[in-house]
Amino acid sequence: MAHKTIFITGGASGIGRAVAAKFGGQGWFVGLADVNEAGMRETAAMIPAGMSSLHKLDVRDRAAWDDTLAACAKASGGKIDVVFNNAGIPLGGNLVENNVAEIERCLDINLKGVLFGAQAAHPWLKASAPGSCLLNTSSAAGIYGSPGASVYSATKFGVRAITECLDAEWAPDQIKVADLMPAFIDTPLIDMNPNQQTNEHIRGRVIEAGLEITPVSAVADAAWQAVHGNALHNRVGKTADRLAFAARWMPGRLRKMSKTSGKPLGRR
Repeated sequence: MAHKTIFITGGASGIGRAVAAKFGGQGWFVGLADVNEAGMRETAAMIPAGMSSLHKLDVRDRAAWDDTLAACAKASGGKIDVVFNNAGIPLGGNLVENNVAEIERCLDINLKGVLFGAQAAHPWLKASAPGSCLLNTSSAAGIYGSPGASVYSATKFGVRAITECLDAEWAPDQIKVADLMPAFIDTPLIDMNPNQQTNEHIRGRVIEAGLEITPVSAVADAAWQAVHGNALHNRVGKTADRLAFAARWMPGRLRKMSKTSGKPLGRR
């Protein structure tokens, strides 16, 4: 039976796992990519037997992208319809608190990884167009920058820009390009420390700021809609919606709030 194929980076947990389960449940073949092999096996157990493949991939390795996509296509029957550029890591705290190593790691995974993934995905998506899609995970942090997230926000604004650029560049090839802009999502990332200088989890800061934490299933639903709809930027969660509204209609007030609160305005 003919089926479609989605390739997902960061497929071992969180958003990647939820999207894998969503598409797998709809009869898609799911190629899972991550550095966490045990996590990928757990995700694969949520997908019907024979409808997934596992690929250890560091998204910072450009050559590995080509080999991995080829392996996924071979396992799925020859083509890839959607590439979900989802792998990412958090980094918070004041910029002066962030060390060189963690800044470079965040830039490399969150930004270079998306660029490399898009480059490698293009020939596969062009071959399966029309109907193919490059889906990137941006963030509500790509709508408006907030204190304590300068590096992370820079990467997510970058992902937003990549999405907009490729939406135009790839239009002649009939490849759809879109992104997701989640706010705070209930995934393992939110239980991580924002940087090496603090032991306070991100979840605690979010709760203290009075912001909601959106179920990860909402992101999976948004990913399905993004692949099958026409929206370029797909916001997820009330915080993302409020932030986009304020950035457009009340930029002065939003700027003042950002300066006085000193707390995150909303990000994945």
